[in-house]
Amino acid sequence: MDITSKIAIVTGASSGIGAAFSQALVDKGATVYGLARSTDKLQRLQQNLGKQFHPVPLDITDHEAIDAWIQQTFNETLEPDILINNAGLGRFANVENLPLEDWEAMINTNLSGIFYMCRKVVPLMKDNENTCHIINIASIAGKVGNPQLSGYNASKFGVRGFSEALFKELRYDKIKVSCFYPGSIQTGFFSNANDSESHANMMQPEDVARVLINVLETPDNFLINAITMRPLNPKHPEEL
Repeated sequence: MDITSKIAIVTGASSGIGAAFSQALVDKGATVYGLARSTDKLQRLQQNLGKQFHPVPLDITDHEAIDAWIQQTFNETLEPDILINNAGLGRFANVENLPLEDWEAMINTNLSGIFYMCRKVVPLMKDNENTCHIINIASIAGKVGNPQLSGYNASKFGVRGFSEALFKELRYDKIKVSCFYPGSIQTGFFSNANDSESHANMMQPEDVARVLINVLETPDNFLINAITMRPLNPKHPEEL
């Protein structure tokens, strides 16, 4: 795909790898609709990225709001080419201590939100004459279960299964589907993790964004449907 002049949607765009994805896409000439709940963060990001970035304050767990925004924004002359389902959150505890609201927040955001986006964007992509691409951001936690991550693991294993099915469902409609399984990235995500903190030996958001661009720029009949990425040395620098 030649990203220049393409229309991209990025969820969870206001910070972390979502902001890095938005930056990388704008740098390549794409127009980016960045979705997130934080209006202030989106507006600050727009100040940095310019007019090619369109801030969209939206909660992806609200399927009615998604439906309304898609209907208002896109039409036969403005069709999305790229969908990056990046929004996600983690809440960590032993299963008996995990609050119901934390479980529901992870399932609704990490898994249902992807379905809500895809069910409305896929028909538009099917009408698009160009080859389109959906990238779902799972996690290494979508492949390996760990203690105190039962809810997060469940949501990300769900993303894995959804992505695998969707890739097979859409491949003959000129719609690529890729699922990313990143390990630890130096973002604010770990502020919610027990006994964990962000550090410089984690992957950097800009490096993950470069992988995203590389995957998007593959030839139209070439698909990387799954990719796992990790820091080579994940230990905190103070442990070395």
